[in-house]
Amino acid sequence: MHVFHLQTKSYAEHIAMAGYYDNVVDLIDGIVESYQGKYDVISNYENFSLESYKSTESTISYLKALAKKVEDTFSKVEDTYIQNQLDGVTELLYSTIYKLRFLK
Repeated sequence: MHVFHLQTKSYAEHIAMAGYYDNVVDLIDGIVESYQGKYDVISNYENFSLESYKSTESTISYLKALAKKVEDTFSKVEDTYIQNQLDGVTELLYSTIYKLRFLK
């Protein structure tokens, strides 16, 4: 998202994506720290290749795919406090999608 944020030529998209990546780091950090506090330190993180900005629609598709992954993860988690944290990520994703779709 940071790359998309830097490459878009739309000010509204630039701001919407900045709001996303400014907030998602703290949300993910909270989930990981909560999980690791109860269970164990996570290792073997996966790396993903960077993509370039293509269009608003492709960015929305990317965010929808992330939301689906979060929602799929939610159903596998038994700890309600982690489910609540996942809800925060889902809320941020759909709020960002709204901004990209309607606030031009």
